[in-house]
Amino acid sequence: SKMLKAVIDRFEDDKAILLIGEAEEKVVFPKKFLDVNLKEGDYVKIKICFDFEETAMARKEATQLMQNLIKNSGK
Repeated sequence: SKMLKAVIDRFEDDKAILLIGEAEEKVVFPKKFLDVNLKEGDYVKIKICFDFEETAMARKEATQLMQNLIKNSGK
């Protein structure tokens, strides 16, 4: 997993403009996913990691849907 450092640059309506990493790359992020007490200039950490279980479930569902479509297309 990777931990990213970000600073809240500003809020625009229902969006937060985050500056992420050393290069301060601008990312627009939904405000509703942030703590309501956060304000401009506050730093946050963003953890990004692979969700194996959700990915496996989604792939299994997609495979089952395709199999059902193929099975039912011959009718």
